[in-house]
This record gives sequence, C-alpha cells and structure tokens, in this order.
Amino acid sequence: MTMPTGNGREGEAGPGLAAAQMDAIYRYQRYIYDATRKFFLLGRDRLLDELRPPAGGSVLEIGCGTGRNLVLAARRYPSANLCGFDISRVMLDTARGKIASAGLETRVRVAEGDATSFDPQALFGVAGFDRVFISYALSMIPPWREALPQALQAVKPGGRLHIVDFGQQEDLPRWFHRILTGWLARFSVEPRADLEAILRRVAAEQGCTVHFERALRGYCDHAVVTRPG
Repeated sequence: MTMPTGNGREGEAGPGLAAAQMDAIYRYQRYIYDATRKFFLLGRDRLLDELRPPAGGSVLEIGCGTGRNLVLAARRYPSANLCGFDISRVMLDTARGKIASAGLETRVRVAEGDATSFDPQALFGVAGFDRVFISYALSMIPPWREALPQALQAVKPGGRLHIVDFGQQEDLPRWFHRILTGWLARFSVEPRADLEAILRRVAAEQGCTVHFERALRGYCDHAVVTRPG
C-alpha cells in the first residue's frame, strides 16, 4: 500500500505526494467527517477522559484531522496547552476553523507534519509533551511501525502515550468482522493485528511500560505507554 490517509503521515511515494492524495480524499469529506465517524470510531472519548495531563501540562495529537479531539480535550482540561499535526492541509484548514470557532487559538496550535518523521521542536518549539495521543490513525498509516517510536520519543519523562484504534473484532460475529474490514479497506484503513507486539517491543527499547486492552469485544484496542519519570 502506497497511499496514506490524512492523519499526519507519509506513504512510500513521499510526503509531498501523500499530502496531495489526502487533500484530494478529504477536500469534501472533511465537511461530514465528524458527523459520520462518531458512529464507528469508538473509544475516542474514553481516551480523552484518560489523558488527565498535569495542571498546565502539554498535550500532542498525532494525526489531528479536523481538530475534533483537540477541541474536546481543551475543554476537558482548561489549563492544558495542546498541539496537533496532520499531513492534510485541507483537514488542517477545517481544524483551524473549529479551533477558532471554539475561541481556543491561544491554547491549541496545529501544524503540517508527518507521523513518521516529525520534530516537535521544529513544529511547535516544544521538545516533549506530558501526553501524546493517536486516535484511529495508525490503521491509516502504511509505515505505521515507524510512527510508534517517533510518537514515544515525543513523550516527556513521566508522561504517557495513549492509543486507540481498530482491533481484530475477535469476540464479535465473523460476519461483522468481514463487513467492517471490507468497508474499511475501501478507505485504505487496515486494523493492525500486530499492534500490541510491535508496541511492546518499541516501549521496551525505550524503557517504557505498556498497558494494552482489547475493548468492546475486540472492536478497538486501547493502549497506554508510560515513560518513567
């Protein structure tokens, strides 16, 4: 698979072409994205509830899309400073509009970036974050294994990386699994069967610990990686 989605990543063809592809996909979808995705991107609000950054803390979303999660997180944690990046410029246009409409421009910043090769210092002038999260983006990044160490490196000592994404639906009916995975494939979305194994390996390499949960009968995976303080 060479084409990524619009969530801060590049495909094998390179970041420039990847951005153009994602802009084409989301040029019109962005207007209905949040209204339609709420029915099947389950577990996002649980992730936001579990972030609990320290007072005055910093939060980064990798693959921020329309900015939906950033706005909700800013409302939940009024003393936190939030950043997000995405590879799709049209999605970032929507995100900036949502952030402005919510009156959050002073606390929420977004930028164009690639999940597999981003520099938080260059993007936001921040070396690391208290909380980093990825919501339903890894299943849309062809080189997703490269994004995991990048994400974890952006976590401060004592901080956490939170992930939610499609699982393998192992405890759901087989017909449901076939229909869901077939439908997701139409949008170049692929649940990552080896997410837990790869995440544990990356975490061990960086001296971090992992809590991994298959939620909603395997519909989605939740993971929290903690960096020692």
